[in-house]
Amino acid sequence: MSAYLLLKWLHIVSSVVLVGVGFGSAFYLYFIHRTRNVTAIAEVLRLVVRADYWFTSPAVVIQPVTGIAMASIAGYSLLEPWLVATWALFAVAGACWLPVVWLQIRMAAMARAAADNGADLGPQYWRYARIWERLGMVAFPAVLAIYGLMVFKPA
Repeated sequence: MSAYLLLKWLHIVSSVVLVGVGFGSAFYLYFIHRTRNVTAIAEVLRLVVRADYWFTSPAVVIQPVTGIAMASIAGYSLLEPWLVATWALFAVAGACWLPVVWLQIRMAAMARAAADNGADLGPQYWRYARIWERLGMVAFPAVLAIYGLMVFKPA
């Protein structure tokens, strides 16, 4: 197996993990919020935070490393317009993801405290949840656009 094919495999697998875990976390948290079940929300958030640490964070590192390595091996300039657009979109997604991680950690702590005390989630929690959703609405299309650039490599 060539180094390029190994990098390509790692790149594809990590992109599937990145998008799959991100979309799955968004799906479950979005719908569990509609139940207003504080105990369930606390548990889902605990798992969402864990998934980000275990899966999303490594994928976020693997993606640019393998992408840059593959582009170099394939002889692309790292300033190709489609690669520059990819870097920009990755930065946009990252600029959304970093606050999302912070929000998830805060929301998980708030939900756990509310569940432990038999309380409702307060307005601060729901404000964070709205921000979390809006950031996802920016990041997810950015990542989908990156997929398009990787597949089509437009001139």
